[in-house]
Amino acid sequence: MSAQFARERPATNLLPGSRRRDATANRETLLWAAQAALAEQPTASLDAIAQAAGLTRRALYGHFPDRDALLHEVIAVGARQFREIATAASDDDPRVALAQLAARLWNAAQAVRASAHISAQDAYADATAQALEPLRQRLTVLTQQGVGSGAFRRDMTPELLAFLIEETARATLRERRVAETAGAETAVKVILSIVGLSWQEQGELLATHPEVLSADR
Repeated sequence: MSAQFARERPATNLLPGSRRRDATANRETLLWAAQAALAEQPTASLDAIAQAAGLTRRALYGHFPDRDALLHEVIAVGARQFREIATAASDDDPRVALAQLAARLWNAAQAVRASAHISAQDAYADATAQALEPLRQRLTVLTQQGVGSGAFRRDMTPELLAFLIEETARATLRERRVAETAGAETAVKVILSIVGLSWQEQGELLATHPEVLSADR
């Protein structure tokens, strides 16, 4: 074996790994492009998604055999995001934990809108509902703790309060006018107002816990 061949052979062996890394990067790019496109347009075409990712339709089909497979993977991406958000809302004070949940959901508004649009199709309703389940479970725990401790309003049951929070958060995150003009602080205050905090109490809470709004920026 010549010295030249010995020097060149390791570089050749790296090529498959490089291709795998490129393929993984392309797949992730396609998934984020799909999530962004579906967040804006529920009927976004595969051509539009591939173009947004800077790839060809043929490259897209190299990763996802059809639209159904792509949508299921987008749902899975959202599910991972929602699990992380639910886990991160971990403060012992239910008011702070709820604010953490709302702020992180605002930062993941794209995932929420994409999930909502996909769920409108009956074939994906169950999968998207399952993806959101960690958030619902965490919200249920927080409302039970908040109502039980007196941190949240007590003129409603924890179940009703959780439902109202979820529906308000969904509407806030999906409304384009809010998304374009407001920020995480507005979203957090809207949610805190539902559980009974006055605007002064909301301001005091966020001033005491500035990390709520700085997380994941």
